[in-house]
Amino acid sequence: QVRVAESGGGLVQAGGSLRLSCRAFGATFNTYIVAWFRQGPGKEREFVAAANWDGSSTYYHDSVTGRVTISRDNAQGTADLQMNSLKPEDTAVYYCAAGRKYYCSDYGCYEREHEYDYWGQGTQVTVSS
Repeated sequence: QVRVAESGGGLVQAGGSLRLSCRAFGATFNTYIVAWFRQGPGKEREFVAAANWDGSSTYYHDSVTGRVTISRDNAQGTADLQMNSLKPEDTAVYYCAAGRKYYCSDYGCYEREHEYDYWGQGTQVTVSS
């Protein structure tokens, strides 16, 4: 039974930083791609960032490029999302997802929700202005 769980959400002022963490339980984590998605109030869920099996390749949505970094520690079974220079529009529930493949053959693959097999329950991030 594979389970994914997020932690680290909270309330932060605009311009501040937050680090989210994702932990995978019961999985051979180093054979999975991992990603973060988010769903803001009244919005559809959207892709934020992803990494291949060893973190050597990372991918970001244009809206967060330069402000967000995804990293993973396969020994610990974790994948973190460091978010800096946060904006009110970053307010959302952030979800971690893991997919049973080492990598995607094209960038578009990382953005597609159906490429991921396991999802966490989400963690709330609220950025005040």
